[in-house]
Amino acid sequence: MTKQPLTMRTASNTALAVLALSLSACSGMTQQEKNTAIGAGVGAIGGSILTGGSAAGAVGGAAVGGVIGHEVNKK
Repeated sequence: MTKQPLTMRTASNTALAVLALSLSACSGMTQQEKNTAIGAGVGAIGGSILTGGSAAGAVGGAAVGGVIGHEVNKK
């Protein structure tokens, strides 16, 4: 296994910690709100990874993921 640069590990660990903390705050949310939050979190991480850590990629991924999460299981 190759070692990642310190900044990449720090960014990954920070993103995972923020995701874990934000998901623990979902107890009073509807299922659709939870899906939106989860989609935005996953999209932000995915967008950041795909663009090499770019903030614009994270924001774009969060927007797309939030919209997809909002539309999942929508009646």
